[in-house]
Amino acid sequence: APLTSSDVEDGIITSAKIADGTIVNADVNASAAIAGSKLSGAGISEADQWRLTTAFTGTSWDFSSNMERADHAGFSVLGTGMSESSGVFTYPSTGYWLVIFNQFVTANTNTRSIQSRILTTHDNSTYVTHYTTGGVVQAESNFTGDAQTNTVIQDVTNVSNDKVKFAGGSTQTVTVEGSSSANTTYMTFIRLGDT
Repeated sequence: APLTSSDVEDGIITSAKIADGTIVNADVNASAAIAGSKLSGAGISEADQWRLTTAFTGTSWDFSSNMERADHAGFSVLGTGMSESSGVFTYPSTGYWLVIFNQFVTANTNTRSIQSRILTTHDNSTYVTHYTTGGVVQAESNFTGDAQTNTVIQDVTNVSNDKVKFAGGSTQTVTVEGSSSANTTYMTFIRLGDT
């Protein structure tokens, strides 16, 4: 005789009685509220920001000192967050990571070309440079400023080997702006998902 819902006691069907791979999208109610904790690897689990705290002047530079995690009002690290040593950033977990580098420079003379660089490594030794070059900027009232945004997605498969650092340069002397109370030159790290 065919079974009906009244023939099956509540709670009697366990996971062991459901064949793997048989529940499909149509079996899930459109209004079902599934807790995010049940979805392994889904959603953003890590987000962090670091910044340069002190301005400096030059034509070529790397960010190997005067770095701090952002601490302005309203900011909070999502997840574990990045760690930094002498300008080299280590990821807290594997996955696809979006790295955003915002660099702000100023000068008091006319035109120049400015470059920001994100450098990634997959062997903790050899770095590949991802760069963006700013256009020529014209002084207004004997003052120039250039803000650049550089991005890269890094597939982190080994947190001991896959790392990132930052640098820049200019055809003429500029000041790379930094602050311990606001983001002027800063880095954003967002884990997008599992590798």
